[in-house]
Amino acid sequence: MTMLIIDNLHAEIDGKPILKGLTLTVNAGEIHAIMGPNGAGKSTLAYVLGGRPGYEVTGGSVTLNGADLLDMDPHERATAGMFLGFQYPVEIPGVSNVQFLREALNAQRTARGEAPLSGGDFLKLAREKAGLLRMDMEMLKRNVNVGFSGGEKKRAEMVQMGILDPAFAVLDETDSGLDIDALRVVGDGINAIMRAPDKAVLLITHYQRLLDYVRPDFVHVLAAGRIVTSGGPELAQRLESEGYEAVA
Repeated sequence: MTMLIIDNLHAEIDGKPILKGLTLTVNAGEIHAIMGPNGAGKSTLAYVLGGRPGYEVTGGSVTLNGADLLDMDPHERATAGMFLGFQYPVEIPGVSNVQFLREALNAQRTARGEAPLSGGDFLKLAREKAGLLRMDMEMLKRNVNVGFSGGEKKRAEMVQMGILDPAFAVLDETDSGLDIDALRVVGDGINAIMRAPDKAVLLITHYQRLLDYVRPDFVHVLAAGRIVTSGGPELAQRLESEGYEAVA
């Protein structure tokens, strides 16, 4: 089943064109990695898919499970099954992770016509997902990302993904700031949460190292605002050894 279709997507920020005719199709059950040099448009792609303000789509279309993604507000995209993992997760002082995540989950459940989870049921779910990322529940009682290390922020974000249980995840440089041990934990968490026949992932990364743990079905090189080369996992290894210029 086709999940995401990006067709000839053009986007700009502050009048500067960034995406210049990007086309990509992602099927359910697949993990796609997007790699490319700095300034190629990788994060812009993530923000456009997530609906971040300030990024103007000037051409093309994006559909998620047959629905016009670009016609939705960010909260509607989340309800439709999309999750955006940020390169730099933000801090939210005064709001605990548990409070934030329960409100987010129940808002989505209500929008889908489902009953909200009780406090007890939510805590049971949170403990299960935190366990996948080897995160102590005491961490989730703290304010969102406040005082967290880079690795803790990324693990907390993956716990958030597990609790919200999206159909499609866009993960923007999730490996950024992770040491070797945290990289393995996060990679295992992505596999446990998102590797399923009814889910799909678009994994944006600079380096091949995360792909040792989250083995993609396809690797794409994004350069100058469009995908210029695609292949299997071996393409990431070639990029690691030869660089982008040799491939793009």
